[in-house]
Amino acid sequence: MNQYENLAFIITFAAYSAAMLFYVWYFVSKREAVGQIASITTIVGWIANTVALTIRSIMAGRLPFSNGYEFLLAFAWGIVLIYLWVEYRHRLKSLGAFVIPIAWILLAYVLVAIPIEQKTVVPLMAALRSKWLSVHVATAILSYGAFAVSFGLAVMYLIKVRNENSGSKSRIIGNLPAARLLDELSYKSITFGFFFLALVIVSGAIWAEQAWGSYWTWDPKETWSLITWLIYGAYLHARLTYGWRGKRAAVLAIIGFIAVMFTFFGVNYFLAGLHSYA
Repeated sequence: MNQYENLAFIITFAAYSAAMLFYVWYFVSKREAVGQIASITTIVGWIANTVALTIRSIMAGRLPFSNGYEFLLAFAWGIVLIYLWVEYRHRLKSLGAFVIPIAWILLAYVLVAIPIEQKTVVPLMAALRSKWLSVHVATAILSYGAFAVSFGLAVMYLIKVRNENSGSKSRIIGNLPAARLLDELSYKSITFGFFFLALVIVSGAIWAEQAWGSYWTWDPKETWSLITWLIYGAYLHARLTYGWRGKRAAVLAIIGFIAVMFTFFGVNYFLAGLHSYA
């Protein structure tokens, strides 16, 4: 890892760490000054995240999408990008307490578990020398980022509704946005992510045919990507056809994101297959 890339990574991790704490503080206190600091710190972290990816791309002479280290860095970047848009569009700073920790966990995993050889730029293996790899991974970053945001919104929804149904007068929970808004934003995030996940699967199939001579081999990564897509497809179908909203939809959104995380961590690191290199 280049020293400048390493510095950018350290700044990213430090900024996301601070932002996570500030968002939790804001969630508890609802102090606007704290919320502003949280947002600014997150933006600083995202800029540093972008710089780290840019340096990596320049050093490698390609987009930084070839191994677990690079994808985790890009995954965190995508989560924060989608989060910042939702915060800006809907003034929903409390969501940061539920989404930024996901990005932080990804980078913490890089620190403690990613081997040093993945942090060193090496020539691409033959299967990865395809323009479809960039399309495949770029769409995955946007898709997974949207699903992470939908997960945070779904958790907030369940907390909000449980507080209302219990008759509790908790000031902290009571300050959460209306349950209906949380449900609607989760639905919109999933719709966005579902579209891009479809592109992930299609571009991956084209790439697979070029690299290995077959569009589909039921590789564990392919299979779990399809399972994830079907879970979110079931969510959208149930919502649009049967009017599923509220608790059932939130639970399914959470299950979908668990599938997303298993598709990456479970498949890449614990199941043998064509994607084991990542």
